[in-house]
Amino acid sequence: MKKTYKKPTADEIANMADRGKDISRYFTNKGKMKYPTQRVNVDFTVEMLKELDEMAGELNISRQAVIKSYLRQALDQHNLAKSKTR
Repeated sequence: MKKTYKKPTADEIANMADRGKDISRYFTNKGKMKYPTQRVNVDFTVEMLKELDEMAGELNISRQAVIKSYLRQALDQHNLAKSKTR
């Protein structure tokens, strides 16, 4: 019968590290760093929400994804313009 390998949980890995065991095999450096998120409240007009919902429907993504995507694009453009003036 073939042995199956059960991946340890994060808590189990932490316990191994606390006991001084080598845990380097559990880290492949293939993952992406996930930065913490912070929830915020933003007020939108009804008209703007309608536009966002229409756009979300056209793109087949959530309203939140539309907001995040366009905000990221605007911040990138702002930072690019700012760096060109230096």
